[in-house]
Amino acid sequence: MNFRTNLSIISISIVVVVFGFVSIVPKISQAVTDDVVVNQTVTSGISITSPADITMTALSTSQNTAVGSATWTVTTNNYLGYSLTLFASTAPAMSRSGGGGNIVDYTPAVAETPETWSVSSAAEFGFSAYGTNVNTTTYGTDSDCLNGADVPSATLKWRDFDLTGSADQIATVAAPTSTSGAASTMCVATQQAGVFANSGTYSATITATATAL
Repeated sequence: MNFRTNLSIISISIVVVVFGFVSIVPKISQAVTDDVVVNQTVTSGISITSPADITMTALSTSQNTAVGSATWTVTTNNYLGYSLTLFASTAPAMSRSGGGGNIVDYTPAVAETPETWSVSSAAEFGFSAYGTNVNTTTYGTDSDCLNGADVPSATLKWRDFDLTGSADQIATVAAPTSTSGAASTMCVATQQAGVFANSGTYSATITATATAL
C-alpha cells in the first residue's frame, strides 16, 4: 500500500468520524421567546345636550291648548347603557308667578300612569315622550308632540310629573349609544277645559338627568 492510498484512507476515515460526530450531537436552538401583554383601558363617559327653554303658546279666552317640546341627546360608551329621567322642581309642576291659581298636574285615570290626553273641567299640565330608547308601551307611538296646531298628540300617552318627588324615567337602554348619541324628546302640554286658567305668568322647571347604569 503506497502513500497515496494511505492518505485517501485516512481522509475518508476523518470525514466519517466528523460526520458521525456531527450527526449524534444534538442541535442547539437558535431561537428564544418572550411575551409582552398590551393593556388598554377605556374610560366610561356620559354627556347630555342642553336644549333651549320652551315658550308655550299663551292660553286665553279663545286659546285653550298649548304644546311644547325639548329634545335631549345622550351619548355614552358605558357598556351597561344609561337611563334618562325627568324631575319637576315644584308640585304642581306649572306654578304661577306670585302664587295662586296654579295650573294643576295632569290627572290620568290611574295615578301616574300615562294615557291618551283628556282634560275635563280643569286647567292641567302634563308630559309625554318619544324618541330613541323611549318605551312606546309606556308613552305611546308618535314622532311628534302634536295632533294639530297646539293640540296634544292623540297617539302619545300623557301623565303628570311624579307627585312623590321621584324622577320619571323616559328612556333607557342596556348598551352604549352610537357616537352621535340617542335623542329623546319630552312633550309638554297645557289645556283649559270648561274653566279658565287664572291670567298671569307660569313656569315649570324640569330637570333631565342622564345616568350611566
